[in-house]
Amino acid sequence: MSIVAALVLSLAVVPAPVVSEYVVSEYVALGDSYAAGVGSGGAQSGCGRSEFAHPNLWKDAHSPAAFAFPACSGATTRHVLDRQLKSLSGATELVTLTVGGMDADFTKVMTTCTLGSDHACEKSVARAEGLIRSELPGRFAQVFQAISAAAPKARVVVLGYPRLFEPRGCPGGLSPAKRAAVNNGADSLAEVTAAAAAATGGAVTFVDVREVFAGHGICGDDPWVHPVTTPLTDSYHPNRAGQLGYLRALESVVEGTVVGGTVAAETAMAGTAQRR
Repeated sequence: MSIVAALVLSLAVVPAPVVSEYVVSEYVALGDSYAAGVGSGGAQSGCGRSEFAHPNLWKDAHSPAAFAFPACSGATTRHVLDRQLKSLSGATELVTLTVGGMDADFTKVMTTCTLGSDHACEKSVARAEGLIRSELPGRFAQVFQAISAAAPKARVVVLGYPRLFEPRGCPGGLSPAKRAAVNNGADSLAEVTAAAAAATGGAVTFVDVREVFAGHGICGDDPWVHPVTTPLTDSYHPNRAGQLGYLRALESVVEGTVVGGTVAAETAMAGTAQRR
């Protein structure tokens, strides 16, 4: 049984990913821990790359002739530029990327919000939002230009980050003020990433996964994101169901007609279903 099939059977609450005849000769998956699949379990590399990460699931479903997976936990945009782009080539036809969280000191923010006061959390998120709005537009532009230069034939799909928390609380969870601050930070990152993708004039498609994860954040009835857990590195990362959510978002856009700009993944999935 394939990994995708096993996951669909064991996680029946997650709608099955779309499987089609879409063919890619060479697929390269770039990015940070959200791309690597930290939190989804299974065999992992030193970079936290999991067999249940959405790039591996997409590879298993489509069997590209060549597949490279340099995404690495802790990666920033600079790490992508310096260490990951070497995996691209003129033959690359699909590139996926999730990055930007570590540029905004995601780990520091979540540590502060978990252990500190409401005020400390809000201050940490505000500082991160300042970095997001002042530094990330230029960094994204540099990364997108470098990808296009290294893989001129490739379709480039940037998958964003979810809001981590549901509005309601839960035992042992963060306060309402902290949850709101962290979710606002995720919104800021999504807005800046979307604008950077739009500025490429269609060379990059940004997939907004916030709606896909709606109802599945921490404190939800069916969470796709880990709260504080062990190992600690899994905390605030998607679980296996969350990685399947990412897969659905990727499938719907790659298989659909959206090219360039920004797409809410739920909208793309609805359009794909109507065409089938």
